Order: sequence, then C-alpha cells, then structure tokens
Amino acid sequence: MLEARQLTKVYNGNTALRSLDLKVEPGEVFCLLGANGAGKTTTINLFLNFIEPTSGSALVNDIDVTSAPLETKKFLAYIPEQVMLYRNLTGVENLDYFVALNGAKRAKTELLKILADAGLPREVAERRVRDYSKGMRQKVGIAIAAAKDARALLLDEPTSGLDPKASNEFSELLARLSDNGVAILMATHDLFRAKESGTRVGIMREGRLLQTLRTSEISHSDLEQWYLGHMRTEKAAS
Repeated sequence: MLEARQLTKVYNGNTALRSLDLKVEPGEVFCLLGANGAGKTTTINLFLNFIEPTSGSALVNDIDVTSAPLETKKFLAYIPEQVMLYRNLTGVENLDYFVALNGAKRAKTELLKILADAGLPREVAERRVRDYSKGMRQKVGIAIAAAKDARALLLDEPTSGLDPKASNEFSELLARLSDNGVAILMATHDLFRAKESGTRVGIMREGRLLQTLRTSEISHSDLEQWYLGHMRTEKAAS
C-alpha cells in the first residue's frame, strides 16, 4: 500500500533522506525510530506530497504521489503530533465537516458511532473541541480516518505528550485499523509503543534506514539495545 523506491530528499545541499527503500503492506504497522533529523518526518511528508523528492519515488497503492497527488490522497489519512481541529465546533461537528470535505455525507447517528468506535462517547463527542485533551483530539483524528475509509494511515509522533492510559488506548485503535487491513506508517520516539504496536520497526539515522526488525522476533530489551547502539555510533561519528 505504501512504497518508497530509492526515495531521496536534499535541502540546500543537505541530504535529509537518502535512497530509502521501504514497503508497508495492508494490515502492517511500520514504526520509524530515530533521533530528531533522522528523516522520519521527511519520509511522512514525501508520502503526503507536502514536499517533492529530489529523486526516487513515493507510491500509494502503486500510484506515484507526485504524478497523481489527488488520486493518492483518496487512500490516505494523516494524523500529526497535534491534530488540528476547529475549536468552537464539537467533535461530531468537526467529523461532519471533514467528511464533507471528501465529498461525502453521513447521518449524525453514523458519525457518533464512528466517534464512539474511536473511543469518544456521545457526551464527549458533543462537547466543543476547545475543551478536549490531546488524547481526545487524536481519537477524532482516528475517526476521520475511519470515516474516510482510508487504506493507509500516516502518523507523526502521535503518542507524544499522551499519558500512559491515553497512549495505550491509541495503540488499541491502531490495532483495530490494522486488523481491518489499513497500512500504517508511524514516526515515533517511543520505543515501548513501537514494540507494542508495530509489526516492524525501522531505525533511521542521518537520512538512512539502518536496520529493520520484526517486533515479534525481538524483546523490548533487544530493541532498546539496537537503537542505543545506533545512536552511540552516531555520536562517535560526530
């Protein structure tokens, strides 16, 4: 569903992403790990066509995002670190608005059910978003993805700032989407959540994907040791 082929991005002579080859299949949760500046957000932005690659290609459902940006966006949903919603609208009104932007119309009862499935009961869904916690906003983001019937979900540090309970609830929502065949690519610093939520993890440094691991084959301790080993190598090189 998501594929990078020798994907490269250079800014003013500085290589932010270097010859990335990556595939994320339907139902897979691929977590990108790495320090700030490793290339995680650049990868997400290239799939979203927010920026253009210097070389290589990003494909969604085998379609190049630069040659058919509107078509590829039909398959995608994006949840950034801070989900941007309209503060003076309720959760259900926000969902109704974003569904309408995609050219669809759903009854309020259906919208409320989608929000409830995302973890927002009716009494919360009908409150103004200005009173929402970050975790509540993230759930509205998941509901928007579900209402859009997105086949691929791109996440940039979605659990940053969430308390353990909200972070665990978010992981449960991702698992449901994965079970429904959604391909998920998540950039994160959270090693624990990557191990718990991910099907695979990839460790990035200085724009390169250094190592890919299957979470079912490693322990939390293994992942931490491999990650810290790569970070120590980075410090030694600098």
